[in-house]
Order: sequence, then structure tokens, then C-alpha cells
Amino acid sequence: MNLFPLLQAASPATQNGGSNWTMLLMLLLIVVVFYFFMIRPQQKRQKELQKSRSAMKSGDKVITAGGIHGRIREVREKEFLLEISDGVRILVDKSSVYANAGDVAADTEKK
Repeated sequence: MNLFPLLQAASPATQNGGSNWTMLLMLLLIVVVFYFFMIRPQQKRQKELQKSRSAMKSGDKVITAGGIHGRIREVREKEFLLEISDGVRILVDKSSVYANAGDVAADTEKK
């Protein structure tokens, strides 16, 4: 539903040629709302996730984006060496590790 015709009919400034300012103000309001409800929370989550990845160390239990559970054996610049079973090790990109298994277990116990 387009609300602009309703606002235009209700506003006395539109008869004097002020509709451009009203439209610009509405557009600016939409951008501000979009920023505070969509973009800003996502940026906060990304920073939090990056901080948790940089805090991971050898011996931590983690879960990858693919659902693989493992323990970090070696931390490299852009990747982790995970041991998923006795003697089975895989190399995964840091960006694919989403959760520390200890944090997930603590969250499920709280609920």
C-alpha cells in the first residue's frame, strides 16, 4: 500500500510545492529506520563473532558451519586444524567455525 498519496492529500505544504521536501524526508526516515533495525545489529553480531574466533585457542571444542564437532589442535593465521576423532584431523577456514561447543552447552543448560 502506498501511503504517499494519503500524506500528500493531508499536507497543506503540498499545495505550495513542498512535496519534494516531504518525499525526501520520508525517504531519509526509511533509510534511518532500516539502518537501526537491520544493518547495525548485523554489524554488532559480526564483531562479536570475529572477537570469539580470535579468542579460540588449542584445545577448545568447536562446531563448524557444516555441523562438524571437533577440538582445535592448531591455530593458524586463517585456519584451524581440527581433530574430529582420534587421529582424524581436518583443516578448516576460521570463517567456517561458528560456535564454541562449550558456549553452546552453557546456553542449552540455561534454557
